[in-house]
Amino acid sequence: MDSPDDKPPPERAVPAGRAARVGQFTRMGLGVVGGMVGEGARRLARGEGVRARDLMLTPANIARVTDRLSHLRGAAMKLGQMISMDAGDLLPPELAAILARLRDQAHRMPPQQLNTLLKAEWGADWRRRFKRFEPTPMAAASIGQVHRATLPDGRELAVKIQYPGVATSIDSDVDNVATLLRVSGLLPKELDIAPLLEAAKVQLAEEADYEREGAQLSAYKARLAGDDRYVVPELVADFTTPNILAMDFVHGVPIETLSGEPQEVRDRVMGELIELVLAELFDFGVMQTDPNFANYRYQPETGRLVLLDFGAARALDPDVVAAYRSILAAVRAEDRDGVREAAVAAGFVSPVAADRHRELIDGMIDVIVTEFARPGPFDFGDRGFVAGLREQGMRIAEDRAAWHLPPAETLFVQRKISGTALLAANLKARVELRPLIDAALG
Repeated sequence: MDSPDDKPPPERAVPAGRAARVGQFTRMGLGVVGGMVGEGARRLARGEGVRARDLMLTPANIARVTDRLSHLRGAAMKLGQMISMDAGDLLPPELAAILARLRDQAHRMPPQQLNTLLKAEWGADWRRRFKRFEPTPMAAASIGQVHRATLPDGRELAVKIQYPGVATSIDSDVDNVATLLRVSGLLPKELDIAPLLEAAKVQLAEEADYEREGAQLSAYKARLAGDDRYVVPELVADFTTPNILAMDFVHGVPIETLSGEPQEVRDRVMGELIELVLAELFDFGVMQTDPNFANYRYQPETGRLVLLDFGAARALDPDVVAAYRSILAAVRAEDRDGVREAAVAAGFVSPVAADRHRELIDGMIDVIVTEFARPGPFDFGDRGFVAGLREQGMRIAEDRAAWHLPPAETLFVQRKISGTALLAANLKARVELRPLIDAALG
């Protein structure tokens, strides 16, 4: 949690009321429309063809959207971050690049707004409860910002404070972002995203309940008790409210700094993280489904992983767990037909796509099974096969009748798995996957 070299995030008051947040979306929409009209006029003057989708996705318009989402924070910014991390390979390059900025573009609350919030939560004399409370946050993210504090007895805390208005604006923020996606033309009209939006609202509401997150933090710490490879902070219940989460401050450096460690260290740590994901899926029955790299830290002096942020921890649907078990078992057995059948049953592949694009899907499955069957560790840094998978996937995506969303519960789990693989790729880790999967499947 310590980041001594990090530049403090800039200040910007969070729009707390519903009217203020709707006004921000309105201004964003008007700005985007104005940008589209101006860009359309310029292209027509040059004798170029005009498509509404191309006008929407100009760098200037995406910058407008990014700036407003980072100002609003909350569900709006969270969804933007999820889109940039989860679908970066499928989005237009301009959109993916600018949305990615949302992961680092949160603003901190001005001191006056912060003080007003803390008085409401802890009382007017809240400062007397601390020996020191750092006014500048260590980190500012989509839902809240984190401050370092010291109690009179010297105990160091990390205090996560939720931005005002976040919890009450979730439904409208999600609906407004969904409207932007529709207007952009990124989603076909035939694709029913309503179930996913409803699931996103539920999960974001859970993430905005810091007392719930505190309970998940304590439960997770209990599950890993006695396993010295992982560190989970201790909840400090006396300072925790629905809008404030207090825990012990745990030293660590960003997980990305592992890229400078020797290969064997990167391999070991990623192996431990993958083992943890498999334990969540097949043993705990509970998974922390947010793969944001900021949720992990590393202690060079102890070699241990620090685990943070349990707002997205959720109980897993047994049917989803069984589906992943079937898919992994078929991959391990090199049963290509079994992989396809399990993928369709799990909802990863629609029956329409399986029928109309059988050859392409079987080609993708063959790549996955072949890569897994290679002897030795899996090299996450070797992404040569990804381009082929992306090309085949995009060919299927050209048939909009084959577009399909897996069940929301499956998407939450897959987001964690994909995010973990992305981290392993960034660290160029090499991990013996088969023994880990054999142990997980039993």
